[in-house]
Amino acid sequence: MCLIEFAWRPSHALPLIVAANRDEFHARPSLPLGIWQDAPQIIAGRDLQAGGTWLGLGTAGRFAALTNIIRAPGTPAGARSRGELPERYLRGELSPQAYLTVLTGHLEHYSGFNLLVGDARELWYLNSNTGTPEQLSAGIYGLSNAALDSPWPKLLRTRAALHGCIDAPQAEILLQLLSDPQPAADDELPSTGVPYEWEKKLSSAFIASADYGTRASTVLIRRADGSTDIIERRFGPAGALGDSRISLPPFSQESIRV
Repeated sequence: MCLIEFAWRPSHALPLIVAANRDEFHARPSLPLGIWQDAPQIIAGRDLQAGGTWLGLGTAGRFAALTNIIRAPGTPAGARSRGELPERYLRGELSPQAYLTVLTGHLEHYSGFNLLVGDARELWYLNSNTGTPEQLSAGIYGLSNAALDSPWPKLLRTRAALHGCIDAPQAEILLQLLSDPQPAADDELPSTGVPYEWEKKLSSAFIASADYGTRASTVLIRRADGSTDIIERRFGPAGALGDSRISLPPFSQESIRV
């Protein structure tokens, strides 16, 4: 039950701001945010079970992020890992639109997902249930495990919090909004097919339990010149485990696709 709140404002001094939680079983191994040894153009955390990622950066302003979609009962699991979808975009050179267009011909290989891919000029979204790539206009958005801007309580609260600090975003404030443990009221709970106790637990922005919870909170702040700060705060069953912070210099105009 992941969560991504983001502002996309291509003509603004701060064109891209992202605050995201990755929720996963604590037993699933992963590497922290960093430069990949086998693909030094990628900065991302890494899932060690399947090898992909959930959020990362590449060259020329490339950005990708993923959430799973709640699977309907009886729907077979996809044969391929969804984590390879942002990884393949970050490794490659296709434009966001071209990448998603190619991907729409292979959706049957994956369980349901939401995928954001972008570069210095544009940001695109694909929901695998609709199968139609969509270029996003300037705005502030929220994405969890349903369609873009589905009005789940935790999405609405954290998106409103992002609105409140968008003029002067600070990493610690964005991390704080991701740490909200408030569950939804019973009459506002989404229906995702799990028992009430789990539905209640999963309804908060920050999820804490012994087996499953928020494993990483990531904040990204990109400026118009391409300089970027990305911060990841990691968690285990007992609490915070540590931070990774990477600052990138402005990218050269020659590196940006025309």
